[in-house]
Amino acid sequence: MNKDIGSKIKQLRTQKQMTLKDMSEKTNLSIGFLSQLERGLTSVATDSLAKISDVLDVELTYFFIRPKEHKRPVLRSYEKEVFDICNSSFINYHLSSNLTDKIMLPRLIELLPSKSDEEICSYVHEGEEFVYVLEGTLTLFLGEEQIDMYPGDTVHYNSESNNHNWANYTNKIVRILVVSIPNSFQEADKSKK
Repeated sequence: MNKDIGSKIKQLRTQKQMTLKDMSEKTNLSIGFLSQLERGLTSVATDSLAKISDVLDVELTYFFIRPKEHKRPVLRSYEKEVFDICNSSFINYHLSSNLTDKIMLPRLIELLPSKSDEEICSYVHEGEEFVYVLEGTLTLFLGEEQIDMYPGDTVHYNSESNNHNWANYTNKIVRILVVSIPNSFQEADKSKK
């Protein structure tokens, strides 16, 4: 459990291009403690984890929810569940019945409308991503470019070398299919062994 929480914290922190020092200053938790927490070497009190979740813009439950695993490979449309809500604007659904032994992480993401004057922070992280626009107009930030994408449009990029993020500047929901590598759930399961 500690390794799962720690790896999720590290993943979110690096996505936000935040150092341990930055996190320490914003949470009033020591750098040493945060480092040990990310490596799964210590446990964390709920109030400290709440401070961390506020800084990382996720709900506290994000650190405890794991996708349900099904015995069969088919995941029916009615079995999809909301897995995560990021920044109150990205609703994530997993599209796999079992993620623990898979390399790819397939997700359906719904982007709620946002204001065009909101600051969008681009980030880099390990791996690569493939995005397919299913519905609506997606605004993609890739490197220095801002690109509007429409239903049927796709993009495939290296997440490590391209600053990127998405936004929905329309008044309707945008739905995208995202397949990314690595699968953070597979990594968390490896670290348990």
